[in-house]
Amino acid sequence: MFNRFVDADKVKLEAAMRQVHIDMDTTYGKRRMLIELQSMGFDLGIHKVRTSMKRFKLVAKRPKQHRYQSGGKASFIAPNYLNRQFNSEWINTLWSGDISYIRTQQGWLYLAVIMDLCSRKVISWAFSDKPNSELTMRALRLTVNKRQPNDNVIFHRDQGVQYTSEAFQLSLKEHGLISSMNRRGNCLDNAVTARIFRSLKLERVNYRLYQTRREAMADIIDYIEPFYNQKRGHYKLGNISAGAYEMKLLKSA
Repeated sequence: MFNRFVDADKVKLEAAMRQVHIDMDTTYGKRRMLIELQSMGFDLGIHKVRTSMKRFKLVAKRPKQHRYQSGGKASFIAPNYLNRQFNSEWINTLWSGDISYIRTQQGWLYLAVIMDLCSRKVISWAFSDKPNSELTMRALRLTVNKRQPNDNVIFHRDQGVQYTSEAFQLSLKEHGLISSMNRRGNCLDNAVTARIFRSLKLERVNYRLYQTRREAMADIIDYIEPFYNQKRGHYKLGNISAGAYEMKLLKSA
């Protein structure tokens, strides 16, 4: 009888771990898996999770290790107000933007995102077949329209031409945003926003072959909004999603 109960516990644990593995698109390693299982009522430790994942052959997607450049010249357009201090206690105080590119059979698709550094939520995104300032300005307009900020917001980004153009500088001023920029060639100065692209490519894009830009756009939106913003847990937020964290903040206000 005792063995039967033990076996039943093993079956429940395996079922729960496999479900988390599927629900989180195979992105959870042992630490986040542990937090998720404990929230479900399982009494276990990191060693148990590690050995169980190995036994059940649940392998999380892993990023490649990169060596990042340090230093770099400061921008003459705007100071680096963040200085790698990415945390904020409230939404709509620190925003950051970045651009990445996705390969499709039609050619490159360029993606611009803007993130709220308090909640790590991707507020808005825009796509184009050209990596120009029209792309970044469109993402900025969408963000301002969504958030309607009342106070001055610091907007941080790198020194790419899409962000240093006169048109983009004017757009920042029109929206009353405070301009902040990385040191040249130093992606660590905007590491949190760059991480969304690493997660996107590791957890979704690298496993796809997009025939068209439209197909890629649909899949990327599906990753950002239902998954990254509303479902995927973040360590910095206590392993809850960005959307849940913002709701928690607003309820406590």
